[in-house]
Amino acid sequence: MLIHMKLRREKLESMLVDDPGDQTLRYMLAMELEKAAEHDRSIDMLQQLMDDELPYVPAFLMAGQQLARLQRNDAAVDVYRSGIQQAKQQNDPHAAGEMEQFLAELT
Repeated sequence: MLIHMKLRREKLESMLVDDPGDQTLRYMLAMELEKAAEHDRSIDMLQQLMDDELPYVPAFLMAGQQLARLQRNDAAVDVYRSGIQQAKQQNDPHAAGEMEQFLAELT
């Protein structure tokens, strides 16, 4: 299992060399980092996705969940609030609704 995760991570990293701006690849790598318990690196990557010119809405949801699991509730609340706003701006009511539910559990 650990070898499989490492190989997947290495493949994603090599693909990002060719296309460093690919949001989907960056998101997938952030998820692999989370699985490897590299939470700070994962959250940093998710933050970069949230800071993109067109923010990547799934990054808000996953960052919020990860921050909540790490007991960083204030940061999770901030991320969810920003994510809800961004999801609404991008016409993604499903993602906004999911984040609203997670936010309600924290507040």
